[in-house]
Amino acid sequence: MTEQDLLAQPPADYMNEAQQGFFRELLLIQRNELQVRIDAEFMALREQETNSDPADVGSAEEQRQWQLRLLEREKKLLDKIDDALELLVRGEYGWCRETGEPIGLQRLLLRPTATLCIEAKEREELRERHKRAI
Repeated sequence: MTEQDLLAQPPADYMNEAQQGFFRELLLIQRNELQVRIDAEFMALREQETNSDPADVGSAEEQRQWQLRLLEREKKLLDKIDDALELLVRGEYGWCRETGEPIGLQRLLLRPTATLCIEAKEREELRERHKRAI
């Protein structure tokens, strides 16, 4: 099934077996690609040279910190992908965890790990901004 086929289906078919299969495949592809990137970053971290020049040591440490932040973000995304795959298994994928309404195919195509519909996500972001302002 292509994205066009997916979007051409009637709203009544939301999260039918074919759509779930499409998103399962999409999430598995993203998971595999992400795992390859994580493995490559770990290899790059292991292979870093030790330097005796203080300027080189500082640059190397800054690079190492950047790589560690990147790995942390990618690990969080990997966890979100695994959570989305678990939701698919339970038959809860594609439904807003706050309202129970459909998240929407277009939103899921853009962010397959989404767990909130747009309205619920906007409310969550407003609450977060409010908390930061306090």
